[in-house]
Amino acid sequence: MKRSPLILYAVLAFVALVILANSLFVVEQRQQAIVLRFGQPVRVIHAPGQSGGAGLNLKQPFVENVIKFDRRNIAMEADQEEVTSADQQKLVVDAFLRYRISDPLQYYRTLRDEQTARDRLERLVNSSLRQVLGRINQSDIISGQRDQLMRQSRLDMARRAKESRLGIEVIDFRIKRADLPAANQASVYRRMQTQRQQIAAQYRAQGEQQKREIMATADKEVAITLADAQQIGETTRGEGDALRTRIFAQAYGKDPSFAAFYRSMQAYETGLGQGDSTLVLSPDSAFFKYFEQGPGGSKR
Repeated sequence: MKRSPLILYAVLAFVALVILANSLFVVEQRQQAIVLRFGQPVRVIHAPGQSGGAGLNLKQPFVENVIKFDRRNIAMEADQEEVTSADQQKLVVDAFLRYRISDPLQYYRTLRDEQTARDRLERLVNSSLRQVLGRINQSDIISGQRDQLMRQSRLDMARRAKESRLGIEVIDFRIKRADLPAANQASVYRRMQTQRQQIAAQYRAQGEQQKREIMATADKEVAITLADAQQIGETTRGEGDALRTRIFAQAYGKDPSFAAFYRSMQAYETGLGQGDSTLVLSPDSAFFKYFEQGPGGSKR
């Protein structure tokens, strides 16, 4: 009989703990929460723009429940999408989205949970990429207008999210990579290689033409230089020969006998100087007159 009040107290304490556990909940600084009563949202705690609400909070036990969402910026890596550009070229595009839940009540009513939100945002990303990139040529997408495309894509994605009443705010939307599909890369690389080979052949042809022009100019200058040098040499030799002839003539005029003797000595040197010459001459030939007589004509 004494144990009955103790058991009753224990049961009451346990019930009180269960009620208290179902009445209290904690909302962290990085979270926001929606309180539901019989499945219908009744209030929002620590929503963006609210200064209070984080910490320990109360709800009606067994009647109300709490759903919490992230209050921070949320990053989402979108799946690869194949997009056709304005010049009918296919591209594989990777996109990156960053957003935050700005209206948790609207977010819950429209999307309910994070997986549904991701699926819905994937469709919006796909539609936005096709809309924005479908108006631009492939070359501009890859390099030419990258910054402008980023800005247009971000504005378009923000507009779509607002019109869809998702309760989110788009912070950033970027195209990380835009490449050709694997099936098209080989043909594009071959076309690029052919173009580079054509450009290289053109450069080589231009270089060969310049080489021939330079060599022709150099050959012309060499020929002109050699001709001028030869002309100067011939002129100089002619002047030297004329001077020598004049000197010889003057010398011959002063002493004719010595001049005849000197010329004979030159003839002997030319004809007999090598030592291997054979001459067949008459003994009284004038060629050997200086072997019999001196310059003055007297015999020895």
